[in-house]
Amino acid sequence: MKEKYLELVKTILHHNDLYYNHDNPEITDYEYDQLMIHLKAMEKEHPDWITKDSPTQHVGGTAKRTAGVLVHHNVPMLSLQDVFSKEEVVDFVEQMKEQLDDPEFVVEYKIDGLSMTLRYTNGKLVLAETRGDGIEFGEDVTVNAKVISDVKQHLSDAPEYLEIRGEVYMKNEDFDRVNERQELLGKKIFANPRNCAAGTLRQIDSSITKERKLSMFIFNLQQSTGRTFQTHTECYEYLKAQGIPIIEDYKVCKTADEVWDAITAIGENRGNLGYDIDGAVIKINRYSDRELLGNTSKVPKWAIAYKYPPEEKETKLLDIELSVGRTGRITPTAVFEPVRLCGTSVSRATLHNQDFIDDLDVGIGDTIVVYKSGEIIPKVKEVRKEKRPEGWKHFAIPDVCPVCGAKAEREKDTADIKCTSPNCPAQLERHIINFVGRDAMDIKGFGTVYIEELVHLGYIKDIADIFELKDHREELIEQGIIGKEKNTDKLLDTIEKAKENDAYMLLTGFGIPNVGKAAAKTIMKRFSSILDLEDADRDALMEVDDVGEVSADCIFRFFHDEKNKDMIARLKSLGVNMEAEETETIFSPISGKTVVITGTLPTLGRKEAAELVEKYGGKVSGSVSKKTDFVLAGENAGSKLTKATELGIAVISEANLYEMILRLKEM
Repeated sequence: MKEKYLELVKTILHHNDLYYNHDNPEITDYEYDQLMIHLKAMEKEHPDWITKDSPTQHVGGTAKRTAGVLVHHNVPMLSLQDVFSKEEVVDFVEQMKEQLDDPEFVVEYKIDGLSMTLRYTNGKLVLAETRGDGIEFGEDVTVNAKVISDVKQHLSDAPEYLEIRGEVYMKNEDFDRVNERQELLGKKIFANPRNCAAGTLRQIDSSITKERKLSMFIFNLQQSTGRTFQTHTECYEYLKAQGIPIIEDYKVCKTADEVWDAITAIGENRGNLGYDIDGAVIKINRYSDRELLGNTSKVPKWAIAYKYPPEEKETKLLDIELSVGRTGRITPTAVFEPVRLCGTSVSRATLHNQDFIDDLDVGIGDTIVVYKSGEIIPKVKEVRKEKRPEGWKHFAIPDVCPVCGAKAEREKDTADIKCTSPNCPAQLERHIINFVGRDAMDIKGFGTVYIEELVHLGYIKDIADIFELKDHREELIEQGIIGKEKNTDKLLDTIEKAKENDAYMLLTGFGIPNVGKAAAKTIMKRFSSILDLEDADRDALMEVDDVGEVSADCIFRFFHDEKNKDMIARLKSLGVNMEAEETETIFSPISGKTVVITGTLPTLGRKEAAELVEKYGGKVSGSVSKKTDFVLAGENAGSKLTKATELGIAVISEANLYEMILRLKEM
């Protein structure tokens, strides 16, 4: 029995680490809550098992050096005790009435975001900190906090010192916009607004934080010097007068029935909000009562958080629609008879991928169970197989793209099925962004906004069209798509100069699966031109280092696609260089070695360091694995350095790299 307890502790600590420290949870809040309920029940029955490492004994996170340095908390940023039933809410209210004289309760939204405290001295914002470990240390995120529009940097009517705590979150419309941009750039999309908000607040580059548009609500007074507040609601009114956003639509209650009615109203309205909530908070209004009650080592005794049970309803699956994202990923969506969940009518829910469909064992016509686990987004939970109709068929995503009809394939080691055609209209913007990007043709100044507009207006239908934009110069200037005459000519000149790029840059820009910049360089050392590569068979391709069967097949199919052949012919006729530059590789101690570059080097930029490694025969990789020989690390090396240490991979500095080269020259 104790072994099961220890295993449960280990499991919850793992999920705490993912949620608090990596902003990448593997399970839903509801599933996590069920694990904690089970743990608390075991500890209640066996209190002698409890250790200081138990998740019930501490807040959950750790403080990390990311956006800033670590700072000491003036006031601990504690968590809240979760409850899951009306009986527990009533019990809390009755306990408070027994211990306090005529207490008032404030019921308000529990925003699903990242906790942050703001410190003001004489009305000036001097520090913003995250919760970190909740007790001693948090992270200084002042620079990023200042670009959040809801964070006031100056207060007009301020006490000598004011410390307030709130929740940084992301509105659903802003979250959708960020994920759309992530997908467009071929980057990993965020699982939910909370993860996105947490990762954004910890960004080292505050311009990214500003671009993503975080929001903030204040929900608590932590400390005040020079001004006294009697109640939580009095402080709220003061903060509102200062233009500081506070939790909306809070209710002041006196009885257990009033508290429960307020919780119910929040539950019914949560589907109408423009942001996610993960419960309702019930807190004592008078600060003197809070001081009397005090805190445990983990939670205040004067507040609880009610977590809503997942709302579930049966409905009939009418269809499964397939859409193609900008990365080529085919996403199945369940279309079902409308049901009302959390105050809104829903008729669609993602089915994620074929693995998810297989696990559900779902087909059109099935009766499915749809739910919302305290979230905005509806999900399909299960299939009522006993209600399955006659003639039922298990649904399988076809092996052709629903947009362009090209072959669709499952990506290796993933659950994603993707369209293989780079000419698919659904993927065009992303392919163009990749083509002009720094790691490919490096056409500086060719921003995403320009690409979106040029594709939308039909000026770009494939890669070759980029080099024909000069023929539309007058129209582009007249419409102001790129800007006025000066900006337009500057970009057109840059495009023209890009025709002279080395052929490996062109190959990288094609966006062939498994052919990144490093692989393209290796391939073009074997083939003298793009045209030679076009004529190569699979066997010849597999003779190239680092090109396996899967990569060879991707390359072969790309160059034997008729649309791609036409595009390459057009590129050649437009004067785009197809020839590989002859480069001399110098044998050295790093020849044939795989090097990963991470962190900020003293004198070399990332690109310069990569060129130096390649000049002396090394290969540059973007990720650390068992195949890595060296990690070239500078300041703020981060997770790649950690992984290298774990795998026992040699870590070298810029100075070490130069020493290797100097030893070669002295030989």
